[in-house]
Amino acid sequence: MKTSKNLDSIVSLAKRRGFIFQGSEIYGGFVGVYDFGPYGAELANNIRTAWWRAMVQQERNIVGLDSAIVTHPKVWEASGHVGGFADPLVECKECNTRSRADHLLEEVGVFADEKMTTEEINQLFDENRDKIKCPNCGKKNFDVVKHFNLLVKTNLGNFKDDWTKNATYLRGETCQGIYLNFKNVLDSSRVKIPFGIAQIGKAFRNEIAPRQYIFRKREFEQMEMQMFVHPDNEMNEYEKWREKRWQYYLDLGFNKENLKWHEHENLVFYAKAAWDIEYKFPFGFKELEGIHARGNYDLTQHQTFSGKDMSYLDQSTNTKYVPHVVETSVGLDRTFLAVMTEFYDEDELGGEKRTVLRFPKNLAPVKVAVFPLLKNKPDLVNKAEEVYSLVSKHLLTEFDDNGNIGKRYRRQDEIGTPHCVTVDFETLEGDTKDTVTVRDRDTGKQERVMLSNLVSYLTDK
Repeated sequence: MKTSKNLDSIVSLAKRRGFIFQGSEIYGGFVGVYDFGPYGAELANNIRTAWWRAMVQQERNIVGLDSAIVTHPKVWEASGHVGGFADPLVECKECNTRSRADHLLEEVGVFADEKMTTEEINQLFDENRDKIKCPNCGKKNFDVVKHFNLLVKTNLGNFKDDWTKNATYLRGETCQGIYLNFKNVLDSSRVKIPFGIAQIGKAFRNEIAPRQYIFRKREFEQMEMQMFVHPDNEMNEYEKWREKRWQYYLDLGFNKENLKWHEHENLVFYAKAAWDIEYKFPFGFKELEGIHARGNYDLTQHQTFSGKDMSYLDQSTNTKYVPHVVETSVGLDRTFLAVMTEFYDEDELGGEKRTVLRFPKNLAPVKVAVFPLLKNKPDLVNKAEEVYSLVSKHLLTEFDDNGNIGKRYRRQDEIGTPHCVTVDFETLEGDTKDTVTVRDRDTGKQERVMLSNLVSYLTDK
């Protein structure tokens, strides 16, 4: 049976089963903002845990950080965001819909790099005006392309009448908090070059045209690691992390045919290399994670703007230098969508069609579901509740007694639960007393397991 991994199918399942909701839905929604539902929150937590385990727990020279969302305004001047963090905006003269010019060009087969100057992208846009249509009204009457700054202003700590002046900002990326705390981490822990700082946190961008579901949001979450290295070792470290991050997705269970590398064609002036790992989303191959060799630009900029020394003293050689940075950066939301896409499946089991999320067991929101065979038999229900209490101490477990057993299996398949445990009449009496039926999500096969062995059986699985 051919699986239909189109975006509509995934969006429908995500809403129906409580993975993703439109933000502020009861008020008509808020564009570019989404909420994780009960199962989505669990899946997101498991994605965070898998990333943190790979980046911090399994690496001897990487430590974690949780920096503030709001920073001193000068941070974003030093980083270049105030002056140059912008997307090309173009407005339809007929309906006033605002779109990203590079996205409109992309839809007619013309590549436009977001790093292009206003003049360069206007020239491209003018050459293709006869082919570009407004996504809202379909007309071809556009204004000139302008660059629009994506930083989100806030009045936190600013009590002036016009707080847009001397504004503070919600962070546009999480890595700046890592650079700000480079010296603090160095002075308060036992790390030494090369070492990394990892962080997971929210970031905000005033996207002109959020699109493709949760792929491009205005409020999103990043999982980033900055490795501080000796200048001579930057590219060696860079290649090592390219290999590690590629292998990470294979270890999660991704099919390598759905992944590919993409090299940036236009590097920012301070970068030595930038490659993206792209994933085959329902709308095509798009960036999932970026691995960048950033030189010493970031620490040097903060050293210049703050007046604080950001150099590192190598005591073995008695030399000082500003470390170079190798960065890995991936969006939690994009990883979430990639996981939903990768493990979404449709098949037939027992002669019936079903939708199943074949999550790796470490990512599955619910690990085990416990059922009484019938909800109107108190002995079965009581025993099932005992089993639930036993298993839930060790694994995230769901209790379900609603509907027939087949429908309950299908519900659990749709949220990706690896195992369902059923308490039936054989559990209560005879030679099979104190055994339960354990069903496998992927194969549908069932096995009787002693209650005394149930927890170890499930955790081993």
